Order: sequence, then structure tokens, then C-alpha cells
Amino acid sequence: MSGACQTLALLNKKVIPIAVSADKGPIGPPAGADAEMISLYESHKKIYPRSVSGLFSKWRWGMVFLTQLVFYGVPWLEWGQRQAVLFDLGARRFYIFNLVLYPQDFIYLTGLLVISAFSLFLFTAVAGRLWCGYTCPQTVYTEIFLWLEKLAEGDRSARMRRDAGPLTFDRFWRKSAKHGMWLAVALWTGYTFVGYFTPIHTLGHEIAALNMGSWEIFWTLFYGFATYGNAGFMREQVCKHMCPYARFQSAMFDRDTLIVTYDEKRGEPRGARSRQSDPLALNLGACVDCSLCVQVCPTGIDIRKGLQYECIGCGACADVCDTVMDKLGYARGLIKYSTENAIDKQWTQSQTLRHIFRPRVLIYTAILGSVVIAMAVSLALRSPFKVDVERDRGSLARIVDGGKLENVYRLQIMNATEATQTLHISVSGLPSILLASDPDVVVESTQSRWVPVRVQVPYEGAEPGSYKIEFSVSANGLAPEVSEKSVFIVPR
Repeated sequence: MSGACQTLALLNKKVIPIAVSADKGPIGPPAGADAEMISLYESHKKIYPRSVSGLFSKWRWGMVFLTQLVFYGVPWLEWGQRQAVLFDLGARRFYIFNLVLYPQDFIYLTGLLVISAFSLFLFTAVAGRLWCGYTCPQTVYTEIFLWLEKLAEGDRSARMRRDAGPLTFDRFWRKSAKHGMWLAVALWTGYTFVGYFTPIHTLGHEIAALNMGSWEIFWTLFYGFATYGNAGFMREQVCKHMCPYARFQSAMFDRDTLIVTYDEKRGEPRGARSRQSDPLALNLGACVDCSLCVQVCPTGIDIRKGLQYECIGCGACADVCDTVMDKLGYARGLIKYSTENAIDKQWTQSQTLRHIFRPRVLIYTAILGSVVIAMAVSLALRSPFKVDVERDRGSLARIVDGGKLENVYRLQIMNATEATQTLHISVSGLPSILLASDPDVVVESTQSRWVPVRVQVPYEGAEPGSYKIEFSVSANGLAPEVSEKSVFIVPR
């Protein structure tokens, strides 16, 4: 039964309220009525996930290694004379390998967010909560912290036994070792996170010299202790109560979405039996009711009750169920990745896959592919420099030597490459218009420079008014050329 169905069942249940008297305590229900005391708040029970091995477990640990290799390794990569990936907020520049992005390149961040959103829609429509089960930071760090917990305190049964017993020296040193390892991983994670915004080598020297900035200290500790608290203590509570994705995932699901599913027709009625027993003779299904699927679940749900919003799609229950089926000599797949339609209609694997690629999935794929191609083309054709034009408001139109009318402008030229650029400035838009200042400007690599520019026209060359003009800037007089429009003021 899903979470929504459970809620409806609770609402539909006939409950007789019990009044409470200050003198006599609870007052019983009317005679002949059934009463049930319902607590609105359920105390949280700690979940001790059991270790499991299998296909999906291997995939999950593979993604743990891959994501953490990227996260912890990328800040240490060098590109030329700088860090390969660095978000320099002070200088307002983002360095991503050979790309240098400025605040004016905000459109690319928008494109990245659109790609992320449609990727989430596509993956969810195809195979449910793949992100949650394999690559979400909460899942990844919970797996790491659980591994460290097992390393220090033993397996599930040993941890439960120690936690239920008194505080002994053995329990104390094991807990201390566990928390020490957790804190080390968490603080290293915070240090790495800040290393994306402050060069990580510089940050290391600042820590060694005890000379970190206040914001660097704050974000290192904040991110570190957030990792420590979320992965070490809150764990499944983050997925169940704090993550919004668990609440709106059903909007992207349909009956042809691959989810972790229990084959009720094959498994029921469930019950214990020996290996030699014939389940048909005992009128039993394939499920032996061992509850291992509940013990390995990181959120503590029973997948046999159907799809629930707490399920993160990690496949741990499928792995452990397959091991039980192997021991009993039954066919695998009592719990597996499948669709609701495939389970109900007993489709083959090829039939299931054919129904996965339905119109919704094809539309998401087409939109995602279009956005990715558009963004890649835009980045490939991106100009190596940018130009902004501002009229000098402190200097209005004026008559200068030679009987010419002059307007003054300020050009902000940003060099988006890592090589010094010699740029040529020209202007057009009015007859006999000319650039009175030096047309050639040198801009250092990844630097921005304000350049004052004087533009002149003959005094009798235009009637009073405002005229559109255009500045063109090219690298060494060659393409690509960047143009920016402005106005030339002819006073009365």
C-alpha cells in the first residue's frame, strides 16, 4: 500500500475521540463503540541498514567512487598556470578548463539549469529515482558513513547489540573512532568545497599558517558539519521529510516507469518453509517472509507494501531478495526493476522495454538534446572578448579644435581568453564620423579594461538630435568582430 493509500485508510477509519477530565483522567467512549487511541506523533526509531552485495550494490558503489573522484579530484587539476575549475567570486570570473565566464555569461548558467531539470524529468520518467538511489550527495555520503560505521562498530547485529547494552569501554572507543572518522571526512569535504572558490593550494597554505579568512572558515565548517549531521545522523530523515523531490516525484511517474517492484502475484501468500518444501503443496508463494528486504532498506520501508514515496530506488532489496531466491533454488526477480503494467500483465523484458520509450520520454529526450546542442554550439561560437558601451555622463557633446563636434564614451572590454589580446576599435553610423582616440587597445589575459573613447563628426555634418552609432571591436583587426550600439548627441 502506498503512502497516499495509507493516509486515506487512516482518514477513513472510524475513530471515537476520548475526552480527558482533569480530575478523573480519560473518559471512556460511549457504550458499545469501538475506540482506538491514535498518536499524532510517532517517535523515530533508528534504522540499522544491513550490508548487502549484488548487482545494484556494485553500481551504487561504482557511482560513489566516480562522484567522489570528481568532487575531491577536480580542484587539484591544473590548467596552465591556474586551477582548472575555479569560481573566483571576488574577481567575478568562473574558470572551467579553457573557458573563462563573466557575469554577462549568466545565460549559460540558465542553460545548465534547464539541462539539469530536463535530465531529471527524463531519468525519472524512464526509471524513477535514479538520481536519489545512486548519485545524490545524501545517498553517497550516507553510504560512505555507513561503511565507516561498520568498520568501527561491526555489522548490523553487533551495532544493535552494543547500542542496546550499557556504555562499556569497548563501545566508547568504537563510537569515538567512528565519530573521528566521520569528522575527518566531513571537514575534508568542507575544505574541498571551499577549494572551488579559493585556489585549493592557497587555501591549504592559509590553513597551515592559521590565516584563513572569516568566510572561508565559516563555509568550511558549515559544509563540513552539514555533511556530518546529514550523513551521520539524519540520513533517511532528509530523504523522507526534507527533500522536495520525494513529494513531487509522482507527477513524473506513470505505469510504464521502471521502479523497484515486488511481484505480488508470484510472492503471495508469503510464509516460512524449508528448502526441501514444495511451496505449491503448502499453498505458499515465493516470498519466505524473511524481512531481509526491510533490513537492508536505507529508509526502513517494506517494498512488499507497494510503491512508497520514501523509496529512493537504490535496489538493495532486489539484491538481497535475489540471494534468498538463489539459496532456495527459486527464480530471481521476486523484487526487481520493472513497471506496474509489466507486473500486472506479465510482460517479457523486451515488451517492457518497448513500452518505456513512450511519447513523454521521446519528447523529454528531444528537448534535452536540443538544449544541449544549442548550448554546445553557443559555447563553440562564443566571442573571445566582450564589449559594453557607456556614454560619459560627465562630459556632454562639445565643440573641439578644428570645428568638430565630439562625444565621449567609455568602453568596457573584457578579454575572455588566457592570452593577451590587441584589439582594434572602429565606429560607424554617421557621415564623416571618426575615432579621435587611439583605436588599438591591449587587454591582458582574462582581464577587463575601461577605455575612454572620443568620437567626432564635422560640426555641420548633422542636424540637432540623437543618432544611432555602432562601435566595432575586433582582435588584431580580424574576425570575430563584436559590435555594440550607442547614440551620438548633436546639441541644438
